[in-house]
Amino acid sequence: MPDTWSVLLPTDIDPSGPESIADFADCTGMDEYDSVAAALDDIGRYDAVIVRVAELDEAVIDRANRLQVIAKHGAGLDNVDVDAASRRGIVVCNTPGANSRSVAEHALSLLFALRRNHRPADRHVRGGGWDRSAFTGHELTGDSLGLFGFGAIAREMAELAHGIGQDVFVYDPYVPDDEVPARVQRVSEFEALFTRSDAVSVHAPLTPETRNAISTDELAALGERGVLLNTARGAIVDEDALLDALETGALGSAGLDTFAEEPPGADHPLYARDDVLLTPHVGGVTEEALTRMSRRAAENVRTVYEGDLPTSTVNRDDLN
Repeated sequence: MPDTWSVLLPTDIDPSGPESIADFADCTGMDEYDSVAAALDDIGRYDAVIVRVAELDEAVIDRANRLQVIAKHGAGLDNVDVDAASRRGIVVCNTPGANSRSVAEHALSLLFALRRNHRPADRHVRGGGWDRSAFTGHELTGDSLGLFGFGAIAREMAELAHGIGQDVFVYDPYVPDDEVPARVQRVSEFEALFTRSDAVSVHAPLTPETRNAISTDELAALGERGVLLNTARGAIVDEDALLDALETGALGSAGLDTFAEEPPGADHPLYARDDVLLTPHVGGVTEEALTRMSRRAAENVRTVYEGDLPTSTVNRDDLN
């Protein structure tokens, strides 16, 4: 192996990860280029890339003549063409679980804020108001929470929900029964998750199967007091159907950290609604999670440099 690898870093990364591989890695940040596009145009000189949100599509990967590993700073890989990487023998790995607690806490914070009317109450006070009777909320204890997907984030969410006295339902046809705790109730039909839950939190990956999976029927099943939370991928929710459900009163409220297009357009119709709480895809962005993801992504680069495969390699079976 060469004594030194050239490693391309995202524009923003906790320094502890790159510092941990400084013994063999010459690291360059995408912010050292004029643009992210310019950095990706230069991908051919790098042995490894740690990526957050930059798009590593087939065209980029085909220019990556030296690339040995794509290390995702996070879990979701919808911005990486894994098949193209596999064809070129490039290891693709991620950092599952590194930000699970952060995302779960964020999703629960959205639920608290919606149930207690924090957004309109805040604006009311800032405008000089003090009408305490106008913002009567609801306790979460005794409600039921539905989880669409039961990966690491959803499992953290289930623990938090149980801690405040909620019943938890889950729909995930890909998780074996023995991985679902006894106090989590599994539902076999997708719509049943919405029928039985007071709030549904989305924790599934974006795939052809899940794109727009939550639409008119599911939102209607959740009901006029129901809450939809999405801290996963925006395109899992049909945004037109969501807006219609809110406008007609078929759905109570929604907390969204992700959108079909990011950032949303300046005139997005959800902006004006007090029954929607919006955040800019920051569920996994805490100081603690950013440190963990940086270090684990760097560890994955080191593992490949040393001739092995990281445990989180997602294309292990497809590598030549």
